[in-house]
Amino acid sequence: MTTVLIADDQPLQRMGFRMLLESQDDMTLVGEAGGGAEAVRLIARLHPDVVLMDVRMPGLDGIEATRRVVAAGSRTRVLILTTFDLDEYAYAGLRAGASGFLVKDALPEELLSGIRAVASGDAVVAPSLTRRLLDAYAHRLPAADGSERTTTPEDPHPGVAPLTDREREILTVIGQGWTNAEIASRFHLAESTVKTHVGRILAKTGSRDRVQAVILAYEAKLVRPS
Repeated sequence: MTTVLIADDQPLQRMGFRMLLESQDDMTLVGEAGGGAEAVRLIARLHPDVVLMDVRMPGLDGIEATRRVVAAGSRTRVLILTTFDLDEYAYAGLRAGASGFLVKDALPEELLSGIRAVASGDAVVAPSLTRRLLDAYAHRLPAADGSERTTTPEDPHPGVAPLTDREREILTVIGQGWTNAEIASRFHLAESTVKTHVGRILAKTGSRDRVQAVILAYEAKLVRPS
């Protein structure tokens, strides 16, 4: 059973999500929050598997709420809900540690599939779409530490410093939106070997999922906006 918490300041929106979740045999709604601060408190108390996090809420917004949830080491996965499919807030949410995002007018089955995917540890946003977001907004938003950093092979970004040369190559093409099958073909590897490399990359870089790895590839300047 996947436990879900809804964080949205619109009562009608919450009601729609609630009705959808209650129609599913494998999901249960454990709570609702009308703002980011309330969402953070409820997540700490209820430990839901997934939170549907609206971006724009009064007081503490969904971006900062996501950042606090991730910083607290919560196992809860955040699925950002946004109005537009190319939205700097969605990008900021991914940077804050969300496992993906969906537009609010997504079909019910898309939302349910997204919740199930996030609950199982996958990322909802396709790497190619993540790259589209990064291409659109990377030049407008600050680095994670608020500063610019020049990286070289001798002085790499600290996030990628633990990686081997092959792992750094694979992270680069992950950042370009390549699938495991494409990576296997390019590097003449078995797909199972690629999966092992990807798992090690996520573990060594502390990335929660593949989306976070794509973002790291941009931050480390392994991939640059096109």
